[in-house]
Amino acid sequence: MKDFKAKWQIDNNWQLIAPLTGVLLSFFSGYRIAYRLLESEHLILLVITTLISSIVIIKLSVFVINKLENKWVVKQKWELIRIFIVFALTGSSSVFIGRPFINWIGLSLETLPSTIYWLLFIIISLVLYQILLLTLGWLSGQFAFFWEFEKRFLKRMGLGRFF
Repeated sequence: MKDFKAKWQIDNNWQLIAPLTGVLLSFFSGYRIAYRLLESEHLILLVITTLISSIVIIKLSVFVINKLENKWVVKQKWELIRIFIVFALTGSSSVFIGRPFINWIGLSLETLPSTIYWLLFIIISLVLYQILLLTLGWLSGQFAFFWEFEKRFLKRMGLGRFF
C-alpha cells in the first residue's frame, strides 16, 4: 500500500477515494461491456469477461494518465484519476440527461428533417456536455482545471474572445 500511495502521491487516506472509485467504475463498465457482448445469463462467462474488460479499462486508463501527467498540470498525481472520473461521468450523464431534454423541448425525427434534428442534437449535446463538465469538475474539487480546459476548448472553437 505504501508503494501505491507513493506512486500516486497520496498523502491522506481520504485521497484513496479517487482510485477506489476509479476501480469500481472500471468494474461497472467492464460488466456493462461483458453483458452487452454476451447477452446471456451464463454467469461464469460473464464474470470472466467482466474481469478481462475491467483490467483492460484500468490498464488503458493508467497508460493514458501517465501520458497526460506532464501535459495536465495538477498538484498531485492522484488528482488525474479524479479528472478521468469527471470526464467519464460527464460523457455518460450528458447522454442520460440530454436525450430526455431534447425530447422535452420537442425535438424528434418525426417533427424535423433528419439533418436538422441531428445538427440540433449535436449542438445541444455539446453545450450540455460543457455545462456538466464544469459542474462535475466543481463538485470534484477540480473546477480550476476544467475551467482552463473549457477556455482552451472555446478558443479552438473560435469563441476565445468571450473569455
